[in-house]
Amino acid sequence: MHLRPIQFVDSPVGRDGEVARLAGGMLWFAAYEVTEGKQRRTVTIADFDQKLAQDETAVEIHRAIVKPRPPLTLGDRVLRLDQPHVAGILNVTPDSFSDGGALEDDPVAAADAGFDMAAKGASLIDLGGESTRPGAKPVWEGDEVKRVLPVVERLVKSGTIVSVDTRKAAVMEAALAAGAHIINDVSALLWDDRALEVVAKADCPVILMHSPEPAKGPHGGSGYGDVLIEVYDWLEARIAAVVAAGVDRARIIIDPGIGFGKGLAENLALLNGLAMFHGLGCPIMLGASRKRMIGALSNEAPVGERLGGSLALALKGAEAGVQLLRVHDVAETVQALRAWRGCKDQALVGR
Repeated sequence: MHLRPIQFVDSPVGRDGEVARLAGGMLWFAAYEVTEGKQRRTVTIADFDQKLAQDETAVEIHRAIVKPRPPLTLGDRVLRLDQPHVAGILNVTPDSFSDGGALEDDPVAAADAGFDMAAKGASLIDLGGESTRPGAKPVWEGDEVKRVLPVVERLVKSGTIVSVDTRKAAVMEAALAAGAHIINDVSALLWDDRALEVVAKADCPVILMHSPEPAKGPHGGSGYGDVLIEVYDWLEARIAAVVAAGVDRARIIIDPGIGFGKGLAENLALLNGLAMFHGLGCPIMLGASRKRMIGALSNEAPVGERLGGSLALALKGAEAGVQLLRVHDVAETVQALRAWRGCKDQALVGR
């Protein structure tokens, strides 16, 4: 069984018993789309006790969907997860698909770029030293450490929350020792045999992203029957394995992996079904910024001309209750979220 929150409403006022709050955040919904095998039906929140309360699986998923996500304590900082946050993308690679390696070999300029994103409203900076674009060559761990470490040190000294985007245990260890707060692994800790041990020992938050064959690379796979259900089930199994290895479930964030081993139709299906992932009981990160799918939907627009699509997908995530939006265009996304938040706030105080 899978439950997807649907029929979102502007305000819960006057709707006691008719709506539920999504993950302790700013959204309320009035019904579930219930999927069992190939059958789908709609069950309203008002009818939940009558139609689903006797099903232990449904009750467990419902509890996971509505429970507030605990804040993340990150050194001296606390990141509350009751509203969407922007994670600014900072690449220090020679072959980044978005910036063409503009910040490689210049840790001062890279850190300054991170400071600028934080000043523009990014809640954290997601720093990467290895490109994960299709066809990118693997980077030796020593070179990756050399790229990211001086940038981590500079950002952390300023009080910036830093996540490090890496698949390698040695890079994780070096970055965490330098003060990085979060590990973001596109292989969900499956590419490097030591990665899970490193994260469990550090007791740090970790982002687990879906890709079809993470031990081989992020862009493999041979297709899907139902991409939404299959990605959900894969992440559910991966969360269970990571928790069993000693990682606190409250410190796990999940990412459906938009663009990783998925075609246009599959990416769109995941975006339309994002709210289902709240059933895993973990915060959600969405990384759709400047992705190839935006170009495919807009006359093959090049990477530098995908701002409009990136903002649309960020707001799509916010409307589904996503807590972390990983983006290149920080100032524009923060402004879009502020306008969205204004609408939400007004709805709560009355028309």
